[in-house]
Amino acid sequence: MCSPIKRTANFGVPWEKAYGYSQAVQVKGIIYVSGQLSHDRAGNLVAPARLDPAGRPVDFSSMEEQMRQTYANAVTVLAEFGASLDDVVEETLYVLDVDAAFAAAGRVRKEMYGAEIPECASNLIGVSRLAFPEQLIEVTFRAIAPCVSLCSV
Repeated sequence: MCSPIKRTANFGVPWEKAYGYSQAVQVKGIIYVSGQLSHDRAGNLVAPARLDPAGRPVDFSSMEEQMRQTYANAVTVLAEFGASLDDVVEETLYVLDVDAAFAAAGRVRKEMYGAEIPECASNLIGVSRLAFPEQLIEVTFRAIAPCVSLCSV
């Protein structure tokens, strides 16, 4: 029987404290990963989109690079629970440009999951804005934690 204890993980980036949330929470063998984005360990956005004078993205060519870093951050936070992308059962991609995201997603997802057809449910949803103006994508994940890290022996 798995433990019902809630565990959390964070990166220590400024917006965790400012907004007040954890990057991931594990409860009863399920890992809920908050929306990941393309920041580095210092909290700097990787491949930020170029903005117009009103602060809206005008170029979506960095979608693939942002997506790749977003998945890399998910790998890092899942590892805090002894999990990997192999344990992901569902993901939701929130994007500013569906066409740019769909074009990049095939390459990036196959690369990151290491499979021609990743074994997880996936949703790709177009939105009007994300947390940071230069941000083009945010991805949430649900994973089943490996039992070795959850269950008493």
